[in-house]
Amino acid sequence: MTAVDLPTTAAMLIGVLAVSLALAAFRMLKGPGYADRFVALDMVTAIVVSVSALTALATGRGAFLDVGLGVALINFVSTCAFAAFLEHRRGSK
Repeated sequence: MTAVDLPTTAAMLIGVLAVSLALAAFRMLKGPGYADRFVALDMVTAIVVSVSALTALATGRGAFLDVGLGVALINFVSTCAFAAFLEHRRGSK
């Protein structure tokens, strides 16, 4: 059995997540509609939460988990606000 180097593994996974972050950011900027852009925003925030968890694992500092939790809470509130916006917009037509 070989020992797993957690900081190196976390750094490699952060690199993989950077590619998906770039693709989701591109979709968020070039999306055809509001809903597509907002789904991409949800994906970007999920990736940011994952990166913060991996950073906490790599550095051993729990403060990065608090950052991830804060981003997740802000994402939840913004999703609720966007859903209310779409409902209001649909009702006015």
